[in-house]
Amino acid sequence: MVLVSKGPWLDDDEQKAWRSYLLMNRTLETHLERHLQRDFGLSKSDFEILVNLSESESGRMRAFELGRATQWEKSRLSHHLTRMEKRGLIRKEACDSRYPEIVITEEGLAAIKDCAPVHAARVREFFVDVFGPDRLAVLGEVADEIVGTIGKHCETDCPLEARS
Repeated sequence: MVLVSKGPWLDDDEQKAWRSYLLMNRTLETHLERHLQRDFGLSKSDFEILVNLSESESGRMRAFELGRATQWEKSRLSHHLTRMEKRGLIRKEACDSRYPEIVITEEGLAAIKDCAPVHAARVREFFVDVFGPDRLAVLGEVADEIVGTIGKHCETDCPLEARS
Protein backbone atom coordinates (compact mmCIF):
# COMPACT_ATOMS: atom_id res chain seq x y z
CA MET A 1 0.00 0.00 0.00
CA VAL A 2 1.46 3.34 -1.06
CA LEU A 3 0.18 6.53 0.54
CA VAL A 4 0.40 9.77 -1.39
CA SER A 5 2.19 12.45 0.59
CA LYS A 6 0.32 15.66 1.31
CA GLY A 7 3.56 17.60 1.16
CA PRO A 8 6.49 18.08 3.47
CA TRP A 9 4.49 19.35 6.46
CA LEU A 10 2.29 17.40 8.82
CA ASP A 11 -1.28 18.58 9.18
CA ASP A 12 -2.57 19.48 12.65
CA ASP A 13 -3.85 15.98 13.46
CA GLU A 14 -0.65 14.32 12.22
CA GLN A 15 1.49 16.79 14.16
CA LYS A 16 -0.55 16.21 17.33
CA ALA A 17 -0.27 12.43 16.99
CA TRP A 18 3.49 12.61 16.28
CA ARG A 19 4.16 14.90 19.23
CA SER A 20 1.98 12.79 21.53
CA TYR A 21 3.95 9.71 20.48
CA LEU A 22 7.28 11.48 21.13
CA LEU A 23 6.14 12.68 24.55
CA MET A 24 4.79 9.22 25.48
CA ASN A 25 7.98 7.51 24.38
CA ARG A 26 10.26 9.97 26.20
CA THR A 27 8.13 9.95 29.37
CA LEU A 28 7.86 6.16 29.49
CA GLU A 29 11.56 5.58 28.82
CA THR A 30 12.61 8.21 31.37
CA HIS A 31 10.27 6.82 34.03
CA LEU A 32 11.38 3.23 33.50
CA GLU A 33 15.05 4.22 33.48
CA ARG A 34 14.69 6.19 36.72
CA HIS A 35 13.29 3.07 38.39
CA LEU A 36 16.11 0.89 37.03
CA GLN A 37 18.69 3.38 38.29
CA ARG A 38 17.09 4.07 41.67
CA ASP A 39 16.05 0.52 42.53
CA PHE A 40 18.85 -1.51 40.95
CA GLY A 41 21.71 0.84 40.06
CA LEU A 42 21.39 0.00 36.37
CA SER A 43 21.08 2.35 33.43
CA LYS A 44 18.80 1.63 30.49
CA SER A 45 21.97 0.83 28.53
CA ASP A 46 23.18 -1.63 31.19
CA PHE A 47 19.79 -3.30 31.12
CA GLU A 48 19.79 -3.59 27.33
CA ILE A 49 23.22 -5.24 27.29
CA LEU A 50 22.34 -7.61 30.14
CA VAL A 51 19.05 -8.60 28.49
CA ASN A 52 20.79 -9.45 25.21
CA LEU A 53 23.50 -11.47 26.94
CA SER A 54 21.14 -13.27 29.31
CA GLU A 55 18.88 -14.26 26.42
CA SER A 56 21.71 -15.73 24.35
CA GLU A 57 22.12 -19.49 24.70
CA SER A 58 25.62 -19.30 26.11
CA GLY A 59 25.43 -15.99 27.98
CA ARG A 60 27.94 -14.59 25.53
CA MET A 61 27.96 -12.69 22.28
CA ARG A 62 30.63 -11.28 20.05
CA ALA A 63 30.94 -7.53 20.41
CA PHE A 64 29.85 -6.91 16.81
CA GLU A 65 26.72 -9.06 17.38
CA LEU A 66 25.91 -7.05 20.48
CA GLY A 67 26.41 -3.85 18.50
CA ARG A 68 24.04 -5.10 15.82
CA ALA A 69 21.44 -6.12 18.42
CA THR A 70 21.56 -2.75 20.19
CA GLN A 71 22.12 -0.63 17.05
CA TRP A 72 24.86 1.24 18.91
CA GLU A 73 27.89 2.89 17.35
CA LYS A 74 31.10 0.93 17.84
CA SER A 75 32.69 3.54 20.12
CA ARG A 76 29.60 3.88 22.32
CA LEU A 77 29.43 0.10 22.73
CA SER A 78 33.13 -0.15 23.53
CA HIS A 79 33.00 2.61 26.15
CA HIS A 80 29.88 1.24 27.77
CA LEU A 81 31.20 -2.32 27.89
CA THR A 82 34.39 -1.04 29.55
CA ARG A 83 32.30 0.66 32.26
CA MET A 84 30.18 -2.47 32.75
CA GLU A 85 33.30 -4.62 32.96
CA LYS A 86 34.75 -2.38 35.69
CA ARG A 87 31.51 -2.88 37.64
CA GLY A 88 31.77 -6.66 37.25
CA LEU A 89 28.59 -7.09 35.17
CA ILE A 90 30.33 -8.46 32.08
CA ARG A 91 33.78 -9.58 31.03
CA LYS A 92 35.52 -9.50 27.67
CA GLU A 93 37.18 -12.66 26.44
CA ALA A 94 39.56 -12.86 23.52
CA CYS A 95 38.52 -15.26 20.80
CA ASP A 96 39.63 -16.26 17.32
CA SER A 97 38.24 -13.11 15.73
CA ARG A 98 39.36 -9.53 16.17
CA TYR A 99 36.20 -8.84 18.17
CA PRO A 100 36.15 -10.13 21.76
CA GLU A 101 33.30 -12.15 23.15
CA ILE A 102 31.26 -10.35 25.78
CA VAL A 103 30.23 -12.64 28.62
CA ILE A 104 27.67 -11.98 31.32
CA THR A 105 29.17 -12.58 34.76
CA GLU A 106 27.44 -14.13 37.78
CA GLU A 107 27.02 -10.60 39.12
CA GLY A 108 25.48 -9.45 35.84
CA LEU A 109 23.17 -12.45 35.76
CA ALA A 110 22.09 -11.78 39.36
CA ALA A 111 21.43 -8.12 38.48
CA ILE A 112 19.20 -8.97 35.52
CA LYS A 113 17.38 -11.69 37.45
CA ASP A 114 16.67 -9.19 40.24
CA CYS A 115 15.46 -6.31 38.10
CA ALA A 116 13.79 -8.00 35.11
CA PRO A 117 10.59 -9.11 36.89
CA VAL A 118 10.11 -5.69 38.50
CA HIS A 119 10.84 -3.94 35.20
CA ALA A 120 8.41 -6.23 33.35
CA ALA A 121 5.71 -5.46 35.91
CA ARG A 122 6.21 -1.72 35.34
CA VAL A 123 6.09 -2.18 31.54
CA ARG A 124 2.84 -4.08 32.03
CA GLU A 125 1.38 -1.37 34.30
CA PHE A 126 2.36 1.66 32.21
CA PHE A 127 2.20 0.20 28.69
CA VAL A 128 0.60 -3.22 28.18
CA ASP A 129 -2.40 -2.71 30.45
CA VAL A 130 -3.02 0.80 29.13
CA PHE A 131 -3.17 -0.46 25.55
CA GLY A 132 -5.13 -3.62 26.23
CA PRO A 133 -4.87 -6.71 24.02
CA ASP A 134 -6.60 -5.42 20.88
CA ARG A 135 -4.77 -2.10 20.65
CA LEU A 136 -1.51 -3.79 21.64
CA ALA A 137 -1.85 -6.22 18.72
CA VAL A 138 -2.43 -3.30 16.34
CA LEU A 139 0.55 -1.44 17.79
CA GLY A 140 2.75 -4.51 17.25
CA GLU A 141 1.66 -4.78 13.62
CA VAL A 142 2.21 -1.07 12.96
CA ALA A 143 5.60 -1.12 14.71
CA ASP A 144 6.70 -4.05 12.53
CA GLU A 145 5.56 -2.18 9.41
CA ILE A 146 7.48 0.95 10.42
CA VAL A 147 10.65 -1.04 11.11
CA GLY A 148 10.24 -2.81 7.77
CA THR A 149 9.71 0.46 5.93
CA ILE A 150 12.84 1.94 7.50
CA GLY A 151 14.76 -1.24 6.65
CA LYS A 152 13.76 -0.98 2.99
CA HIS A 153 14.68 2.72 2.97
CA CYS A 154 18.12 1.92 4.40
CA GLU A 155 18.68 -0.76 1.77
CA THR A 156 17.69 1.41 -1.19
CA ASP A 157 17.61 5.15 -0.60
CA CYS A 158 19.75 5.68 2.47
CA PRO A 159 23.27 4.27 2.34
CA LEU A 160 25.04 4.11 5.69
CA GLU A 161 27.86 6.38 4.50
CA ALA A 162 27.36 10.05 5.22
CA ARG A 163 26.52 12.16 2.23
CA SER A 164 28.80 15.08 1.44
